[in-house]
Amino acid sequence: MADVMIHEFLLGFIKIYILQYAEKEPVYGKEIHDQLQEYGYKISFGTLYNTFHGFEEKGYLIHEDRNINGKIRKYYTLTDRGKEAFNKAKEKAKELFDALYE
Repeated sequence: MADVMIHEFLLGFIKIYILQYAEKEPVYGKEIHDQLQEYGYKISFGTLYNTFHGFEEKGYLIHEDRNINGKIRKYYTLTDRGKEAFNKAKEKAKELFDALYE
């Protein structure tokens, strides 16, 4: 039960991280997956790609197919709508963290 709660909690921060990274440069799933693993976060590719697709459906990300060494990769970029969502989420996360340490 606690593991599920922690996973759901961290998934929210992972979503914010994805938006932040996509704001800086186009990103693809394996790249994010590997970076998160370096930080000690374990997320399945299924969960990760569902997150990308959900963001795309909401208009937060758009993708571009690129041929890299004969393999097609989807690179995701933050949209203006995604920037708005990211800024609001970042602001709310900061408010909550500030409240935790009052």
